[in-house]
Amino acid sequence: MKNISTAKPVSVDELEKLLNENLNPLFHNQRKSDVSFDIVKEDNTIEIINTEFYDGFLFQIEIEGNQIHVIKSEHYTDDVNVLTLEEILNGLFLEFPGRRNIKNIEDES
Repeated sequence: MKNISTAKPVSVDELEKLLNENLNPLFHNQRKSDVSFDIVKEDNTIEIINTEFYDGFLFQIEIEGNQIHVIKSEHYTDDVNVLTLEEILNGLFLEFPGRRNIKNIEDES
């Protein structure tokens, strides 16, 4: 799990919008693939899924005030699509909420 601490509260709706606008186009550009992912928001949680190729979520993002918790599915850790998604998400997390607003990033095993 990756924990991102921010200087101010994070909006799950704004993060969902950013992911909907950017995740698939960035993935298609980087992987040159037609595979797309669904971004599903429920309460303060966003899941990135693709039910055609994968069971369950690939990434689950939980927002708790000034904390963003990113959980990567343990079932697909070496999958090239998931690794590409992870790289894209890392870049988007620097964009949202912005580098200046990130206080700390921790990777937990």
